[in-house]
Amino acid sequence: MCSTDLAAKDAEIARFLQDYPRVADADRGHPALRGCEEVRWSEFPECPAAIPVLLHGLLDQAAAAEAKRVLTNSILNSVREMNAAMSAILPFLFRLASDPQVPVQSGLLDLVVSVAGFSEPIDGRNEAMVRWFGSDSDHPEREQCRAVFTEHAGVVAMLAEQLNSSDDRVKLRRAAGLL
Repeated sequence: MCSTDLAAKDAEIARFLQDYPRVADADRGHPALRGCEEVRWSEFPECPAAIPVLLHGLLDQAAAAEAKRVLTNSILNSVREMNAAMSAILPFLFRLASDPQVPVQSGLLDLVVSVAGFSEPIDGRNEAMVRWFGSDSDHPEREQCRAVFTEHAGVVAMLAEQLNSSDDRVKLRRAAGLL
């Protein structure tokens, strides 16, 4: 399995900050990110403490695309597994993906759709799926994310309307319990 460990994630964030140093000192007053500094990101296994820097980087016109790429790599442990911090980051992603002023708004919307897919329960009777993705009991972040999608169902429904793909609209609505 191809996975990224915490040291690699931290190194990637350090490179990001080297390339975009002004992001570290950016204004922290954006309402979509209120509270992100208070989350204890490093208490989640394999989650970098610098997640707020990446979230704020999404607001910087020059750094946004790279911030999104590094954030995505930081909150996915592998091509088939979300980080345990995903349920904590989702409300911030919802608010940022709802803001047309965010430079990477459409990319964040795509990320939210991907998280909805990662959050789908795995049929325990399907041995191949369990072998590939692990059982739901081994990955409580799936259910936790579905709970966040449901809690923010109004925003999720609005985000779904912005999607061109009917499959993606269904995926978001299903994750929020709207179908």
